[in-house]
Amino acid sequence: MKLYTRIVNSIKEDIANGVYQPGEKIPAEPELMQKYGVGRSTIREAIKTLAISGILKVKQGSGTTVTSNYQELNMEQRLQRADFKDVNAVRKLLEEEIIRLATANRTDTQLVEITHCLERRKTAILAENPEECANADIDFHMAIAFASGNKVLAELYYGFTVILRNFFAAREPKGISQFAMNHHLHEQLLEALKSQQEAAGIATLRKILNQNP
Repeated sequence: MKLYTRIVNSIKEDIANGVYQPGEKIPAEPELMQKYGVGRSTIREAIKTLAISGILKVKQGSGTTVTSNYQELNMEQRLQRADFKDVNAVRKLLEEEIIRLATANRTDTQLVEITHCLERRKTAILAENPEECANADIDFHMAIAFASGNKVLAELYYGFTVILRNFFAAREPKGISQFAMNHHLHEQLLEALKSQQEAAGIATLRKILNQNP
């Protein structure tokens, strides 16, 4: 685990335990550095990560405040602490149901968005940019989740994207080759959605998940 990821988890735990309350400012960088025993760059990277995920809000000149709530963090923390095999098994159940619904309910507009995400994924592979690969890959699967037409299912899947991002980050630098090797499967999944072939879509999804991801 990278150092800043450990600090991210520590800050999340403090928020969940009420050390930092929703709507309140967290301490300034020097105090955070002392509390968590790390340098300024690590603190800044952790805050940036938490801001991107929507847990913290950074406002220049006004400090950093907590925007999340206990319930959201509690679920996210449970997922992060779970065994990846267990997480992936549940993800498989969710995604298979998502594919079933998306092949029937997807709209032409949603297909355009899914296609755009897949094009971004390919561009990132060619550019050998693992971070953008991860972002595009997650956006691709999230776009399919929204195309299912079931908002609750899409929100549940969104919770798993936190785990996926950590997984992608942990496997660098070999992540590019993994993305490249299964890109053709993502293209096949898109074709199954376009042609509304549920069985083909689920079969392709299983191949993708067996390669993680």
